[in-house]
Amino acid sequence: MYYTYVLLSKKDDNFYIGFTKDLKNRFRKHQLGKVYSTKLRQPLILIYYEACLNKIDAARREKYFKSGQGKRSLKNRLKFYLKD
Repeated sequence: MYYTYVLLSKKDDNFYIGFTKDLKNRFRKHQLGKVYSTKLRQPLILIYYEACLNKIDAARREKYFKSGQGKRSLKNRLKFYLKD
């Protein structure tokens, strides 16, 4: 399984979107500041993830979530969580 995931930075209220084969380990690396692109955006919260059967599908979902339409879709799906 591969996972497409969304992190929310509590520092700047922006999303970080990625994909990985090992979600638990990848999230731990984000939390420890070992990922360059999120190192200065701590603290991070895992707010959404999807499981995909293969790497290609996970990469496509990541690309979609990074698009304008994908961001709107995410915000709509998470609207009650993001409302607080």
